[in-house]
Amino acid sequence: MHLRHPEIDPQLLSETEEQRQLRAVLRDFFAEASGPEDVRKHLATPRGYDEAVWGRLAGEIGVHGLAIPEEYGGSGFTFAELAVALEESGRALYCAPLLPTVVLAAQALLDAGDRQACERYLPRIADGTLTATVAGFQGDAAPAISAEPTGSGTVLRGAADFVLDGAGANLILVRAQTPDGPRVFACEPAPDTCVRTPHRVLDETRRQARVEFHGAPATPVGESGNTAVALDAGRAGLAAEQVGGSGHALDATAEFVAQRHQFGRAIGSFQAVKHRLADVLVALEAARSAATYATACVALGSPQLPVAASAAAAVCSETFRLATAEYVQLHGGIGFTWEHPAHLYVRRARSAEVLFGTAEQHRARLAALVGLDQRSAA
Repeated sequence: MHLRHPEIDPQLLSETEEQRQLRAVLRDFFAEASGPEDVRKHLATPRGYDEAVWGRLAGEIGVHGLAIPEEYGGSGFTFAELAVALEESGRALYCAPLLPTVVLAAQALLDAGDRQACERYLPRIADGTLTATVAGFQGDAAPAISAEPTGSGTVLRGAADFVLDGAGANLILVRAQTPDGPRVFACEPAPDTCVRTPHRVLDETRRQARVEFHGAPATPVGESGNTAVALDAGRAGLAAEQVGGSGHALDATAEFVAQRHQFGRAIGSFQAVKHRLADVLVALEAARSAATYATACVALGSPQLPVAASAAAAVCSETFRLATAEYVQLHGGIGFTWEHPAHLYVRRARSAEVLFGTAEQHRARLAALVGLDQRSAA
């Protein structure tokens, strides 16, 4: 299997004028409404994010509907435009549930090909009135949640752990086991049949919860239980976020070392510091390329998506870790304080690198996808 696919025109990997304009608008928006300095304030709210900003992002800019077809209330652009928004949200450390709602859940609904479910949920995702997430999507093993038929429909039993925005989402798309195999169900959780317990996690900007289903009513979505495409789209979206976070870390550090003086000169003029920042820049450009290719594969429905998504996950995770480590180190004493936002980016980097599988797991997946095993590698 080759990394390049004939469907991917190299020109599609370059940013368009519309995407540049979208990026500029979003960067100004986040700087005004939800920058790193606003994170603690937003985390203190009941939902963990500013709902007014969420509504403005959906209504004024239309971010939530970028990759949703017009027939379902979206603007009919592609995943490439959504990736621009995700990158800028990662740069600003935006703490609302964009990833689970507009990437994982929306992509799962579109992939299912269930027109009725799309008409019911996607317009509300696009206008920002519905938050959504997924549960039980990871792994090829049988789901830990079962779907049981009853006289009045289907109910879910079982539990899923570390569900993104699991305590706050209005809609949960659940991969559950049926007698005929796994299938996806839509569940609008109610307190009497769905117990949601928030976890205290390393990265508080991305809330997670344990969700227990005790006879929760659910509706089947589509005919298949295959959620691989939605999960790979999530990896591509997360990679775009990681590129944005890495870009902020590099820019903030470069600005600081240009201003901080020791021995009568800016520390950024020291060769050792220049080399460290150059290493981050090289890694960032590689990560940007990997994320852009994965984004194009999602946008075009390319069969290369599994390879591209795992490659982006491995590269972008390691780049974000490196960039945030230098963010802290090169800021000196202030970089280690709670008052400075550097530690928030470190937390996001560490949690993101294990969110959809570790770098080692993605390398193993890549080896299997391209036909390499331990014997052939040796």
